[in-house]
Amino acid sequence: MKTVILAAGIASRLKPLTDQTPKCLLKVGGKNILEMTIENLLATNNSEIIIVTGYLEDQIRGFLRVRFPQLNVTFIYNKFYASTNNIYSLWLTKDEVLGNDMMMMDSDIVFDKLIIKKLLDSGYKNCLALKRHEVNDEEIKVKTDANGRVLEISKEVKPSEAAGESIGIEIFGRETLTGLFKILDQKVVTEKKVNQFYETAFQELADDGNDLYIVDATEYFCMEIDTGEDLKTAEALVLNHLKPK
Repeated sequence: MKTVILAAGIASRLKPLTDQTPKCLLKVGGKNILEMTIENLLATNNSEIIIVTGYLEDQIRGFLRVRFPQLNVTFIYNKFYASTNNIYSLWLTKDEVLGNDMMMMDSDIVFDKLIIKKLLDSGYKNCLALKRHEVNDEEIKVKTDANGRVLEISKEVKPSEAAGESIGIEIFGRETLTGLFKILDQKVVTEKKVNQFYETAFQELADDGNDLYIVDATEYFCMEIDTGEDLKTAEALVLNHLKPK
């Protein structure tokens, strides 16, 4: 299995903190977000890592070279990071991941490594981590059937119909991955829809009859960081998680 980390964005909502630092290198509880992500991957035996960079990419490369000198990371540079969304960054990984199972994740989440283990142990070839809580209009929400199969995934899902929030960690089996990249090719290459969220491709995948299931990760701490307030909340979460039990 190969793991894709999407880390190309500018993170304008976190300015001025991100004026000189990419979001994934902001510190939370003494470590930066990317460091914690890599540690979680290595702790769950996932060392084939692909990182899509863009904004201030030299800092990301430099940090990993110093902090994880033995780690063989594949870097893909999104030179259009300022004018594209994460669907384009994901599409750039096509040649590296096709023919393999893929785990993918955003680079702006702090989370318990047991979420990865739960996804891997779920028995589903295609699944995403879900957090059940009261959702709002800004979150990527998921609507499912009674068996946990994804029916809708987007910000537009009605909060009253949502099972919860997709936290930004997904797994796709190699067969389904082929279908996903056909959809991405259509959207990015043919339709030039490079400013969409990658969840629009997930939606088409589900609409085409592919099974994508939720895995409930509510019991474990996780948080996406978009604002300064999020950063403070995440700091408290991480410090609480690190307390001796």
